[in-house]
Amino acid sequence: MSNSPAIKINPLPSPSVTKTKSDVPKEVGQLSLDIFKKGNELVLLAPIAGIKPDDVTISITDEVLVIKGTRVQKFEVSEEEYYTKECFWGRFSRSIVLPLEADAKNITANFDNHVLEIHIPLKEVETTKIIKIKS
Repeated sequence: MSNSPAIKINPLPSPSVTKTKSDVPKEVGQLSLDIFKKGNELVLLAPIAGIKPDDVTISITDEVLVIKGTRVQKFEVSEEEYYTKECFWGRFSRSIVLPLEADAKNITANFDNHVLEIHIPLKEVETTKIIKIKS
């Protein structure tokens, strides 16, 4: 393996407020992630309690991986009835700019014990190309 620079992951900022069709602000939570390199792959871990695998979508466009979903609250509770409100309910989203080494065609994902696990293989990227001069 060559002396390549460290792999960089660039999380895109998740908008804290998005507009709906009626122009009423709708809050979108940002999904918490752990991202690390293990061997020749990147691993993304996202604990997401209270959802099923069908409640989450993972997409990739160019070099941006997007995880979206909705966590539905079981009970209708007014703000006055809360003692503490730390959990986020509703839509969530997270976008990650993948490094050049990411093999986007071979990404796999599973959901076990309410933890979303995404594996992204890394491929060798040629960073320098030598061009021979013809005489």
